[in-house]
Amino acid sequence: MLQFVTGNDEKVREVEALLDADVSQFEFDYTEIQSPQLEAIAAHGAREAYREVGEPVIVDDSGLFVDALEGFPGPYSAYVENTVGIERVWRLVEPEADHGAAFRTVVAYCDGTDEDSVRTFEGRVAGEVVAPRGDGGFGYDPIFEHDGRTFAEMDPGEKNAVSHRGRAFEKFAEWYEQP
Repeated sequence: MLQFVTGNDEKVREVEALLDADVSQFEFDYTEIQSPQLEAIAAHGAREAYREVGEPVIVDDSGLFVDALEGFPGPYSAYVENTVGIERVWRLVEPEADHGAAFRTVVAYCDGTDEDSVRTFEGRVAGEVVAPRGDGGFGYDPIFEHDGRTFAEMDPGEKNAVSHRGRAFEKFAEWYEQP
C-alpha cells in the first residue's frame, strides 16, 4: 500500500482518481525545507515521512510559477496563498503585460531501500493568471486558466486530465506499475 503524505483531502481524491493502486492518506507534518527547487523539498519530505511511516510513501510539492514575477511564488505558493490570498496574487499580476504562468508538481516516492531511494516525477502545465473564476478545485485553481477555463471551472476529471499533478502522477504510475 502507498501512503500519500498530505493533509489535503482534495489532493487525496485527485490522486485516488489518477492511480490504479491502493493509496492511503497519512497526515504527517514533515519539515518543509526552504529551497527554490520543488524536487529538493519533495525528496526531503519523502525521506522524512518514510522514516516516520516505515513503508513506501509519496509526497508531492507544487507551485505556481508566474512569468512576470520571475517565477514567484513558486515553491512558496502555499505560504503566499495562506498569507496574502489568491486574489492579491491576481492583483500583483493584473497590471503586468505578461500573465503567463505554469503550475508545476513534483511527486517524490521513497521506499527506504537506501538513502538515495527517492524517485521524483515532474508534471507541468502552462497557462495564465486571471481574475478569480469558478467554484471547484482548491488553492490557486480559480486564478489559473488553461485553454480558456480556470481549473476551478473544470470538473475533477477534466482537471486531472490536464493538470500538473495529473501529469506528475501519470509519470509516477507508469514507473510504479512496471514489473
